[in-house]
Amino acid sequence: MMQALSQRIIDVFGLHPDGRALEYEGRWHSWAQLWALASRIGEVVGDHDTDGPPQVGILLRNTPTHVAALLGVLAAGATVVVVNPSRGDDRIRADLTALELPVLVGAPDDLAILVGSGLDGTQVAITTLEAAPRVTRTRRIPRPGIRPGVAVRMLTSGTTGAPKRVDLTYDMLARSVIGASPDEAVAPASPRRGVAIVNSPLVHIGGVFRVLLCIAQARPFVLLERFELTRWAEAVRTHRPKAVSLVPAALRTVLNSDLRREDLAGVRAVTSGTAPLSADDADAFAEKFGIPVLTSYAATEFGGGVAGWTLAEHRRHWRDKRGSVGRANPGAQLRVVADDGSVLGTDEPGLLEVKPAQLGPDSDWIRTTDVARIDADGFLWILGRADQAIIRGGFKIMPDDVRTALESHPAVQGAAVVGRPDGRLGETPVAMVELRRAVDTGDLTAFLRTRLSPYEIPTEITVVDAIPRTASGKADLQAVRSHFCPEAEHVG
Repeated sequence: MMQALSQRIIDVFGLHPDGRALEYEGRWHSWAQLWALASRIGEVVGDHDTDGPPQVGILLRNTPTHVAALLGVLAAGATVVVVNPSRGDDRIRADLTALELPVLVGAPDDLAILVGSGLDGTQVAITTLEAAPRVTRTRRIPRPGIRPGVAVRMLTSGTTGAPKRVDLTYDMLARSVIGASPDEAVAPASPRRGVAIVNSPLVHIGGVFRVLLCIAQARPFVLLERFELTRWAEAVRTHRPKAVSLVPAALRTVLNSDLRREDLAGVRAVTSGTAPLSADDADAFAEKFGIPVLTSYAATEFGGGVAGWTLAEHRRHWRDKRGSVGRANPGAQLRVVADDGSVLGTDEPGLLEVKPAQLGPDSDWIRTTDVARIDADGFLWILGRADQAIIRGGFKIMPDDVRTALESHPAVQGAAVVGRPDGRLGETPVAMVELRRAVDTGDLTAFLRTRLSPYEIPTEITVVDAIPRTASGKADLQAVRSHFCPEAEHVG
């Protein structure tokens, strides 16, 4: 039986082949153009018999050809293995050597790094939607398959260490983008009129989720190579989407830009997840643009969100619950536990455990590394990451508290906070900031003294042109830590 997600992809591509499907760099591509390449990729995948569904590595970039490759593999019922082409040649070669993939898809320049590497398998070079992919086959050797039903082996953000892969099943993704009963759902009868904007990278779950959601809804979309203010604003003005999605770093860029309310006319809500967003930033955005910000809580491991705000609940409860990431999504369950696993009561902080609706009603509880509390009305607050807590002379510091305080300074565009080893205190907080306008670090320290406890004040604040970030827009804490502790292997 064909997977519900695979069938939905095939059904949607057949609705209106000549209709607009994807806009990229000002040019629209039709559903038929996308499907021509997607189906060809599917044929190449079908040529490989493995012990289980074939794993297909894709060096994913935000281009129409890579979208077509992603959808072609999923329509064929195989497994997409996400490979980040921006990690550096040596890392990519090492990654692919360990994976032993029977098929690898990518742009010619990305595949060129494998020349002379000794890697066997089929390489599929994709250039444009109109051009047939160039297929190069080396000698075939048996390749390991993967457990049935895995749709995407998705990279995590790699915020605190090297990215790892999480297996997302077809059922998980179908429940995320189609609904609770995807096998019984009926595909749209025709494509939607409204146009969405996809500005999240495809090497992150946010980008894959947004593309699959558009496909499941038969909604045309604008694909941006990356979030860039001018092109994003142009797409918003042109297509007037009712909702847009912005990670916190992008939201702060929009907030601190020269854009006006009329530039975002038509947008009724902004959704924001991936990383913590302060209530002050959410309120400032709403005040400037008249658009509420609906925060959410999700993780790669869940294959989608588990908690969030609806527009109706935001109108009723935001004033009293500001800073919360909302309530559990329909079908999801949340609880907070102590280190020993005992369930804690209302408003008691502890480790968050979830049962995502995407995993079905019989799934086990998944323990996260997030410190959280849940109030009597079921609203969830994320207090920080337990594995990032800084212990300074016995006092616990949550880096997000320090980061939020720094970012509340009008001159600070963004901040990242990590722990640095200290021979006497164990660790002390240090901060990296990027600025909108010049300010002395001494002034920042004085500003923090009015908002934080003395032990929470960073012992060093470094100003940089740009904070290093992961593909998802989060601060790359491993890179930040390496800046302050270049010889240390400490993981905070």
